[in-house]
Amino acid sequence: MERFAVIGLGRFGNKLAIALSISGAEVIAIDRDRTVIDQIRDQVAHAVRLDSTDEDALRAQGVDKVDVAIVGMGQGGRGFESAIMTVVSLKSMGIKKICARAQSLTAGEVFAAVGATDVIYPEIESAQRWAYKLIAPHVEEKIDFAPGFSLARITAPASFHDKTVMELQLRQKYNANLVAIKRVESDQDQAKPKKSIVNVPTPETVIYSGDIMMIVASDDDLAKLPQK
Repeated sequence: MERFAVIGLGRFGNKLAIALSISGAEVIAIDRDRTVIDQIRDQVAHAVRLDSTDEDALRAQGVDKVDVAIVGMGQGGRGFESAIMTVVSLKSMGIKKICARAQSLTAGEVFAAVGATDVIYPEIESAQRWAYKLIAPHVEEKIDFAPGFSLARITAPASFHDKTVMELQLRQKYNANLVAIKRVESDQDQAKPKKSIVNVPTPETVIYSGDIMMIVASDDDLAKLPQK
């Protein structure tokens, strides 16, 4: 079981700590606010009120033994300075993976410079994700695997119906690669639908409206795929 320390239980840290705990991880939740600690105590393995800039206090709670530490502290007032000092303490304790929540790219650069291995930008990432959803609503879900490139789940539009992969020319027209298809077929013997997976579509594979297509392409090219 992986062990996590979530330091700073604002909206981001609170939801993250609970989600990790629900997923089966052992979570140490840390904040300076006693009320916040009392509210989350029954939802994580261990919840403790302490000053996260105090390295001895962190060690006393076993934070030096976690696999991952997440610094999700608010950065208003002296919060940013405290978050920096917390990252420094975690680095000093030898924690290999330290994630820091940053409210700006500049803050992220500072966290990386003092020892954060990963920087999380919730506000920026949320805005970018919603902007993409609004621009390309036909892209139902996507997994980013390289800057600007994704594996996306797209429902085949009506214009794709009964056409082969060769006829659609996805690679030639849209610089998109079709890697798999999932469709629901009618099972007449059992009078219920059954799912069919086409793991390696060939040029002769026929696409039907409603098929779920897994496509790899740049985010810009995904947005240009037909929606109707």
